[in-house]
Amino acid sequence: MGDLIDETADYVLELASSQRLNILFRLSSKNLTPTALAKEIDATKQEVHRNFTRLEENGLIKKKIDGTYTLTTFGQIVCTQVPSLVFLTQNRKYFEEHNFGEIPHKFQMRCGQLAVCQRVKGFSKTIEQWKNIYKNSDDYIYEILSEVPLDLIEPLIKKVKKGIKFDYIFSESAVVPKGRKALLKKLGFDKLMEDGLIQRKMTKNVQTVLVMNEKEACIMFPTVNGESDISEMFYSDDPMFHEWCLDYFRYCWYGSDVFKESKLKE
Repeated sequence: MGDLIDETADYVLELASSQRLNILFRLSSKNLTPTALAKEIDATKQEVHRNFTRLEENGLIKKKIDGTYTLTTFGQIVCTQVPSLVFLTQNRKYFEEHNFGEIPHKFQMRCGQLAVCQRVKGFSKTIEQWKNIYKNSDDYIYEILSEVPLDLIEPLIKKVKKGIKFDYIFSESAVVPKGRKALLKKLGFDKLMEDGLIQRKMTKNVQTVLVMNEKEACIMFPTVNGESDISEMFYSDDPMFHEWCLDYFRYCWYGSDVFKESKLKE
């Protein structure tokens, strides 16, 4: 095991260079010569040639007959792992106070898909972004909820009345505002359920909050104490970010139980 760790450490050292990482990611989209890449990144030919040589010697890239370089299979796989480090490094301070909560290990390993995102801070700003996801939906709205801000109910129901499909998962211990039942009745919630526009399920405990439509998503991780936190979110319309959120929602949906209104308390 020690030898394997040493060998892995050597490869990590090869990645410990912004220019070498830059080379790998640029080669992931197109084949380039060192000279052409040097012009793209405004670096000296000598420096870029030296880094190409190091990457080639370590089996991450290879030279083609036409003189351009391409990623090896090993290099391609390495490029899929680096975004996870990017995401965690960019948000290191955030994850000193938050964690991945109940999210399964297999999704944590894919956290690199969340790398291209915007961090939205402050309760009023997260609520505004939340409303925008409703506003921008053309097909569906999916949610995993630990609490229900009262001022989000009406804009959501108005959207569903226009034909938007709404599926959501509630925590059994969800924080439900007073007046929710009366407001839902006033807005015709039961009729929308009868029409099949709303489906809902319930799970024991929700720590990680998720809101998404067919093209954008946001996720809010819990504090290290296991409490959900909707005062800060990661938002993106990046396809990879969206895919991660959609896969996680589907995983939770099929693992959830029948919704029981009796378990909720206003």
